[in-house]
Amino acid sequence: MSLVRLKIKGISYSQTQNGAYALILNEDQGDRKLPIVIGAFEAQSIAIALEKEIRPPRPLTHDLFKNFSDRFGIVVKQVIIHKLVDGVFYSSIICEREGIEEIIDARTSDAIALALRFDAPIFTYKNILDQAGIFLKFSSKEKDKKDAEGSIMVNEILQEGETVEIESGASDGYTELNLDELKAELLKAVNNEDYEKAAKLRDEISKRN
Repeated sequence: MSLVRLKIKGISYSQTQNGAYALILNEDQGDRKLPIVIGAFEAQSIAIALEKEIRPPRPLTHDLFKNFSDRFGIVVKQVIIHKLVDGVFYSSIICEREGIEEIIDARTSDAIALALRFDAPIFTYKNILDQAGIFLKFSSKEKDKKDAEGSIMVNEILQEGETVEIESGASDGYTELNLDELKAELLKAVNNEDYEKAAKLRDEISKRN
């Protein structure tokens, strides 16, 4: 079976499952998206890895694993989403130490959080993408905004062949703050380990610069 490389498109709050988030993966050479429902902690960890400017004051669990692996010469080579059963994705982490390769079973959210920290590629099999991949349909208004905004809100997790409308996220009132106030709030959010808020503040600061 042929492998398809995936890129992370973004993370959004899931409107269909309380307290869950949707991780959106995009096929590297195509338009299909692979939405995966993940928990709040895993979403936070992935967001931290994506937001290079946000440094947690203490290592998160996946950061600790990365530090441990670096100390003992373990390298994550790639992550493969290899199975889909009853809506649950199963993944493997391909590791290498002293020239010996090992395959470790992992939850997909954990595997992706680690892949980001090791700059390792993420793959899935073509048949999984054929089964669970979707096309996202943008409204004409959102088409003009989506490149500039850099983030999307997915209203539903869909089955194969269905489409979803895209909407921008709310500003959370940050537009009313000046740049110095935003930076102060960002520092406070990082120190309080409120990384979801920190990411939103960083996005607002980026739009001002």
